[in-house]
Amino acid sequence: MDVNTLRISMTIISFVVFAGIVAWAMAPANRKSFQDAALIPLDDDDTVASGGETMKGARHG
Repeated sequence: MDVNTLRISMTIISFVVFAGIVAWAMAPANRKSFQDAALIPLDDDDTVASGGETMKGARHG
């Protein structure tokens, strides 16, 4: 096995992995979870996860 055969095989393996990732990302079954993940930065971070109270008037310390 020479270097060129190794390069060709790595290129083919890389392309197959890339195609698999694209197919997984575009699968209709994953749409809901990706949409939920896309909205994470827009979620309101002024609420406490445990009590649901707002942090605006809370005292820290």
